[in-house]
Amino acid sequence: MTKVAVLDDWQRIADASGDWSALKARAEVVFFHEAFASEDEAAQKLADFDIVMALRERTAFPPSLVARLPKLKLFGMTGKRGATIDLAGMAARGITLTYTSGSETGVGTAELALGLMMAAARSIARGDAAIRAGGFQDGVPAGPELAGKTLGLVGLGRIGRHMARYGKALGMNVLAWSPNLDEARATEGGAHYRTKDELLAQADVVSLHIVLSDRTRGVIGARELGLMKSGAILVNTSRGPLVDEAALIAALEAGTLIAALDVYDREPLPPEHPLRRLANTVLTPHLGYGTRETFAEFYGQGIENVLAFLDGKPIRLLHPDT
Repeated sequence: MTKVAVLDDWQRIADASGDWSALKARAEVVFFHEAFASEDEAAQKLADFDIVMALRERTAFPPSLVARLPKLKLFGMTGKRGATIDLAGMAARGITLTYTSGSETGVGTAELALGLMMAAARSIARGDAAIRAGGFQDGVPAGPELAGKTLGLVGLGRIGRHMARYGKALGMNVLAWSPNLDEARATEGGAHYRTKDELLAQADVVSLHIVLSDRTRGVIGARELGLMKSGAILVNTSRGPLVDEAALIAALEAGTLIAALDVYDREPLPPEHPLRRLANTVLTPHLGYGTRETFAEFYGQGIENVLAFLDGKPIRLLHPDT
């Protein structure tokens, strides 16, 4: 019987997000709720599966792992980009690749970025923790009003534009920069263009909304963090490696910044990671795009893709060279 592995179901939401009955009637479907501890564990647990359904940028599939999955015939992923997945190598080996849409509007991620910004500004997480520990206001710092403050957006694509609108609704002055942005496009997106250094120096909140690539990796390093205002908030709902993690930890330990983070260099975040012990952080476990609506689309289309493949008529084919 065909075996289907549904990976990265860390929130245990996959089974309830689609109608699996037709697929379960034709295949053995196994849901994996925990991240693999190592590539060896992934290879060992996936060796007997014909089909893998994965959420992008959770479990990595480098060439060394792909080579250890001899039975793999179909690899389905969410979205069309997979920086940690050897899509070209899979295609060269004759493995069928499919994708799903979902989270196309970026609303879920933008809403979370807004929530993180407000939580960091007003110490909402620390206030909640104080109440639950039996205290009240003691140890919970007073925060600023966001009205009249400056929001700096690094990236003004679909998610950044949502954030620009949210910032304006709060009465904030909105600035934007990205490697390809100019004044005209910034104005069209609802922001004022600034150079990267100008934006970092002027913003009370800096929120990242650019794609991770070789060009943008470490776009916020020690120098850039040093340009930010004392007490400024850095929000990252995009990708962890956009920020030099060691430099960010140093700035947080020095007390010069506040960080509101949904993404990290390594996910899941290791239990002993220093970010977990710093009070001037608000941390969420990569919830950005993960709304009920998005998961329903991810898994609904993913099931369709597998059934079409089993029928010999694959759909939503992903071509890594195009």
